[in-house]
Amino acid sequence: MSTLEEHVDVGVPIDRAWDGLHPVENYPRFLAGVRGARTEAGGRARLDVEAGGRAREFEAEVSDRAGERVLEWRTTGDPRLAGSFSLLAIDQGHTRVQARVEYDPGTVREAFGGPKGFAQANAIERLVRGDLEQFKEYVEQGR
Repeated sequence: MSTLEEHVDVGVPIDRAWDGLHPVENYPRFLAGVRGARTEAGGRARLDVEAGGRAREFEAEVSDRAGERVLEWRTTGDPRLAGSFSLLAIDQGHTRVQARVEYDPGTVREAFGGPKGFAQANAIERLVRGDLEQFKEYVEQGR
């Protein structure tokens, strides 16, 4: 498994950042390729994703530690992906959003196509970094 960690600092208090990040239904607003997202019973979420010219539906188990401002997730089928979002208050008006994604490069390539090796790692890094920047814009503009 490969692990990617990225972060972005947003100009909102931690509670506002959490309120923007926590509801799965908000994900299409800032996660590239997510066309629909809904919460289901038993701590599960269903995401409709389009990536690499392919439409896929994913089910994920989602758990949160609201008191710690950590949201963890993992897919329940292929491709096997896991990760977390952690929020850390910098001061009263700023929050660091840390994203962590664990993935198998071969499995991701099979599921979505795209480049191999180092080029794929760069593509995934750009995607996560872009998603964090989209989240920053989304939460700071209060959409």
